[in-house]
Amino acid sequence: MEQRSIFRNISPLDHRYLQSNRELFERLSDHLSEEAAVRYCARVEAALVKTHLASEGLLTEANETAVDTAAERVDPDEVYAEEARTQHNVRALVNVMQRGLPAELQPYLHRAATSVDILDTAAALRYRDAVRNVILPLLLQVEEELCRLSEEEAETPQVGRTHGRHAVPITFGFAIAEYVARLGRSIRELESLSRDLRGKLSGAVGAYNALSLLVPDPLAFERKHLERLGIRPSEYATQIVEPEYQLRLLLELSTAFGVIANLADDLRHLQRSEIDEVREQFGDAQVGSSTMPQKRNPWNCEHIKSLWKAFAPRVMSFQLDQISEHQRDLSNSASGRFASEFLAGFVAAAERMRRVLTGLQVDREQMRANLQMTGDLVLAEPAYIVLSAAGRADAHEIVRKLTVECETQNTSMLELLKRNPELWDSIGRELEKRSGIDAEAFFASPEAYNGQAARRARELSARYRETIAEIKEALADEF
Repeated sequence: MEQRSIFRNISPLDHRYLQSNRELFERLSDHLSEEAAVRYCARVEAALVKTHLASEGLLTEANETAVDTAAERVDPDEVYAEEARTQHNVRALVNVMQRGLPAELQPYLHRAATSVDILDTAAALRYRDAVRNVILPLLLQVEEELCRLSEEEAETPQVGRTHGRHAVPITFGFAIAEYVARLGRSIRELESLSRDLRGKLSGAVGAYNALSLLVPDPLAFERKHLERLGIRPSEYATQIVEPEYQLRLLLELSTAFGVIANLADDLRHLQRSEIDEVREQFGDAQVGSSTMPQKRNPWNCEHIKSLWKAFAPRVMSFQLDQISEHQRDLSNSASGRFASEFLAGFVAAAERMRRVLTGLQVDREQMRANLQMTGDLVLAEPAYIVLSAAGRADAHEIVRKLTVECETQNTSMLELLKRNPELWDSIGRELEKRSGIDAEAFFASPEAYNGQAARRARELSARYRETIAEIKEALADEF
């Protein structure tokens, strides 16, 4: 095989991201590379030969070994050389594989199959194996880091933010629990969808025309053939497998990609100088800026978002490939080849997020300082709620005006409430009745007003740790 510098490659996936994800990309290559595509197709062809032989009572141990050996010896370089002559990729594979079979077995190769019976079945196997062998194990590691962080920071006070402005207090663990849940649901979907990818052996238009000439029950033959590969037949196939099986998997991968990008964006903003609540790990020799030596940029989180921006638009191509004219056209022949790049880009982003979470530094004191920055104005909501509970229909307007006065007079809400004995007494009575908390103590400790934040952080982490364990067990049983 030709040896060349990776820096002669055109795609950044094949040099820049290969360098930083070599072990993961090598594992992806076992399923998604062009070499893998040829070898998976040879595996499907071998299974078909064995199913034909079995149906005729000819599948001896020697024959099975001969078929497997012929499939294993298929050389992608030789297939490509043959394709240059035939101008047909699957016929090239068949011709090359046929040369390695004993003469008496050669007629069974590709019998009653059309090219897409082989290609679509092989593609389903490749994407299934890539997701279950590489992507799901990686996402489970990311999810474990999120659960750990959510649990460790379940009680860490942080100000909640909506529209980029201070809202009401939460905890940092609760903020992370959002992503525990969102990514956790996506992981569950990916596990299910990857198990439901389908293959076919229904021939040129999907009506089993050719196979009907050879066997009395073509659908049973198809099932037996695909069982050898550990996959089920498409419920309905034309010349192609229904595209929705693969489409749903790719769309869920895009959903998970978006969750990771959203998390990266949140962590990036928390690293702003004026917020400075978390920091990415920074190496001793690492450089943040070529001209400003003091810089410690959130470049990993920025990079994750940038990868998402590069790959998210490709989802449109996946959806366009859902359309095929009548029983099949070739309008997806080029676009469909790039789906593997989407998986590689997703893996690069997920692995970078795993590293970010593993080394993330949480500044609890800065979180507390930022929460205190707005003073007790973050308690405007409970002041309004308890006044409303005390029967004041105008409670929201009363507290709204108070907050304006606080800002114009540069004073606390506690101070202004105390100047109005009627309001202060109403709030005090309701707080005592509903929470058992003294009003003075309540307004002195805004961080205590965090609802169920800590509890939810722990509950969600515990729930998705169970999901992690279940999926790990399922994957271990398979491989």
